[in-house]
Amino acid sequence: MSVSSIGTTTAAAYVQQTAATKTEKGTKETSSSKTNQDTAVVYEKGFSSSEKTNSTKSNAAIIAQLKADAEARTSQLQSLVEKMISKQGQTLGTADDMWSFLAKGNLKADPETIAQAKKDVAEDGYWGAEQTSDRILSFAKALSGDDPDKAEELLNAFKKGYSQATKSWGGNLPSLCSDTYDLVEKKFGEWMNSSSQDTQTD
Repeated sequence: MSVSSIGTTTAAAYVQQTAATKTEKGTKETSSSKTNQDTAVVYEKGFSSSEKTNSTKSNAAIIAQLKADAEARTSQLQSLVEKMISKQGQTLGTADDMWSFLAKGNLKADPETIAQAKKDVAEDGYWGAEQTSDRILSFAKALSGDDPDKAEELLNAFKKGYSQATKSWGGNLPSLCSDTYDLVEKKFGEWMNSSSQDTQTD
């Protein structure tokens, strides 16, 4: 065999081996790539039982927080109304010089205090029924984020606060307070009706 013949044979064998290696390598890459693509498309992660449990616990915590917020909101309004109505009654008592009778003679008001109290409980005064009912409604709207759907809940809180103020007073509150009560009910009703009218318009 000649030297050139050996060289040709060796060269041919090298070319065949290189081609086989490339083919084998290409097949492996294609197979690997296909496997990766198939895996990405087919595999979908489901919820494990622990994830579902955590989700349920999270929902329960949110519901508990919402209930606590609602209770705090109504409690705030109830407390405000109790203090406000009591103060209104006391101011009226001072204005009419009746507080001394209701407090068994322990409180005597000077003429200037009586004059200021009369001004405060006048129809357009700070403790008059109109302004007091406006403040109660404004506070209720602020607590609810001006949401009329919460109006009934807050009106009930107002009634409880009024009832507590009546007990603290020790008897029926003055007519100014009952006038305020009527105005609050009326204004809450208008607030609730505004929600239903907006719904009908939409």
